Amino acid sequence: MLAYIARRLLLMIPTLVGILLISFAIIQFAPGGPVERIMAQLQGLDSGATGRISGGGGDIGAAQMQASDTGYRGAQGLDAKLIEDLNKQFGFDKPAPERFLKMMKDFLFFDFGRSFFRDTPVLQLIREKLPVSVSLGLWMTLLSYAISIPLGIRKAVRDGSTFDIWTSAVVIVGYAIPSFLFAVLLVVLFAGGSFWQIFPLRGLTSENFDQLSMLGKVADYFWHLALPITAMAIGAFATSTFLTKNSFLDEIRKQYVLTARMKGLSERQVLYGHVFRNAMLIVIAGFPGAFVSAFFTGSLLIENIFTLDGLGLLSFESIVNRDYPVVFANLYIFSLLGLVVNLLSDLIYTWIDPRIDFETRQV
Repeated sequence: MLAYIARRLLLMIPTLVGILLISFAIIQFAPGGPVERIMAQLQGLDSGATGRISGGGGDIGAAQMQASDTGYRGAQGLDAKLIEDLNKQFGFDKPAPERFLKMMKDFLFFDFGRSFFRDTPVLQLIREKLPVSVSLGLWMTLLSYAISIPLGIRKAVRDGSTFDIWTSAVVIVGYAIPSFLFAVLLVVLFAGGSFWQIFPLRGLTSENFDQLSMLGKVADYFWHLALPITAMAIGAFATSTFLTKNSFLDEIRKQYVLTARMKGLSERQVLYGHVFRNAMLIVIAGFPGAFVSAFFTGSLLIENIFTLDGLGLLSFESIVNRDYPVVFANLYIFSLLGLVVNLLSDLIYTWIDPRIDFETRQV
């Protein structure tokens, strides 16, 4: 097992390099860039996401002052010296291979530099946004598993019954509804849209959060999370529900279950004493992957709708603004976590079922 883990860890290095190299190469051919964004902003042509960034950043402010001094704006164009200075400031005066090698060297020590448009260290930005994304991903995953596992077991036990049919219909409909559309419905109904003002629509906590008691802080925290988590979880438990059901059905039909029943064990003893451990192997092992998926990919629109400043919103604004340090830092961290989680899932498999041996598996 140690040899297998070592091989997997070593393979992460070329995998990460390949992901970053392909993304870096694509960006070199993509139209626009941070310099072009600043030029468009100085000429009054930029109405994109950069206008939403608070503070504007020291780089943009300095560039605007310099452009004002030169007097080159609009149809007259911008001073060539200013453009040259911007390219040098952002590192674009160096060849692409040299820039990529420097980026990889810095990433090795988790040095992601500073944001082009926020004048803030990238790692600090990620730390500031992390609590929101972790909250959404963790509680949504726990809620979906808390619903899907008991429901999947119940559906397997009553396979083909009326309960199984109508719950399948409900789950499929919930899965088919986009989370952002359901989020809008929740806002209209319960967040002061057109009906009731029960839940808040902004932030993760209230303004007086620090003044609340411990119990009040917990209640306030979940009060703010109620609608976003509900919107994200409505379709998230469909896959794990059917996976749980099918896993239990496969195990129930095996010979050892028939033998256990012939020995006089009750249905509950057979189900939870013998079937549960084997059937839950795939479901439990997939928990880390489900959490990471919800953590990084499921919260962008939800964060926008409920005004939650998390990693999803940060990534979106960074891509729109060509804020390459933030874009590549997020890509690096997400890719690294994804590779680690895949390895963790394999280790969970062996922990749950020692019969699985990855030592002889070809990676």
